[in-house]
Amino acid sequence: MSRDCLRPSLPILASIAIGVVGWSGHVLLLPVALGFPVLWSIAQTRSVAALVSAGYFLAASRGLPQGVAAFYSSDIWPGLLLWLCASMSFVVVHAVLWTKNAGARPLHYLLVAVIMAIPPFGIMGWAHPVTAAGVLFPGWGWWGFGLMTAGLAGLVTRIWPAVAIALTALWLWSAASWTEPGLPNGWRGVDLELGASLGRDGGLHRQRDLIAMVRNAVSDGARFVVLPETALGFWTPTVARLWMRASGDTDATVIAGATVLDAKGYDNVLVAIDRKGGRILYRERMPVPGSMWQPWRSWFRESGGARADFFANPIVPIGAGRAAPLICYEQLIVWPVLQSMLHNPDFVVAVGNGWWTEGTSIVSIQRAATTAWAELFAKPLVIAFNT
Repeated sequence: MSRDCLRPSLPILASIAIGVVGWSGHVLLLPVALGFPVLWSIAQTRSVAALVSAGYFLAASRGLPQGVAAFYSSDIWPGLLLWLCASMSFVVVHAVLWTKNAGARPLHYLLVAVIMAIPPFGIMGWAHPVTAAGVLFPGWGWWGFGLMTAGLAGLVTRIWPAVAIALTALWLWSAASWTEPGLPNGWRGVDLELGASLGRDGGLHRQRDLIAMVRNAVSDGARFVVLPETALGFWTPTVARLWMRASGDTDATVIAGATVLDAKGYDNVLVAIDRKGGRILYRERMPVPGSMWQPWRSWFRESGGARADFFANPIVPIGAGRAAPLICYEQLIVWPVLQSMLHNPDFVVAVGNGWWTEGTSIVSIQRAATTAWAELFAKPLVIAFNT
């Protein structure tokens, strides 16, 4: 291979390796993703910058084709198509804002970081390097977020080796003293392994099984028990009464995922149930694009699909505290958690239903990203997933 061919190939291959390792699902490896801005900045041409961006994003989201095939019980091709389409916004933004002007490059990359963090492009803003802030600056809150942002800008300047050394030192220091976020007092997250049946089997037998799991957690001292996304299936008055009666002899509160259906579509929600009754606690701000959120239906006056409440209910009151809820896809993107942290919640509640991700690292990545954000802002964390 000639030197002219090798020079652009090396950063592309390196970006793929960074995407694989940084987004492997291990929280302490998230800072590896900070190598991507460096590779983007040293690209010799706009086309190489686009290929570097594509390599990183496709590697980071590599579980999507297999997950889509499992979700729709189809072959791999629809998943591959969605995978490539999802990468387009990331690649286009990074390619358009790439510049040869070294002096303008930090401002351009900061603009990229902002665009990929908020809607509309932030809807597909997976694998954002700023997520590593929680590993490098645990407990620093908004100061840590600001320093991470400054670090990203520094990584695309000529002094990037010095910035990289400083960030690596912080990484090693943090890894040596790393501790996972604790649980809020009296809270318990219940992980399930019920596969695709969770949320689809809403029969009495399944509801009683879930009630028994909750009772076991309560008997161990939990006052607030969290069940995964869509755990209760459709939220109906009948389901509400069943759970309210089951809570009649305890002071516990159940927070569980459910689906609220109407003639126009549905909401992916968290409900809170105690012996006084049940209520909708939280409506998901950003459902999964394509499989859940389908805005094009309204263009053709069709019903169906999940509603997106982009900036609604960033925090919810529960008990004596305030929670920052994150349902599934919201754990992979940036603005929902930052919006919630602007309101200084007392803790984070993260739920998901990842049965369709078997054989991929998607659920592990969700857990790692949520853990990193909770650590950055020093918030206790409750997680409940179904696989």
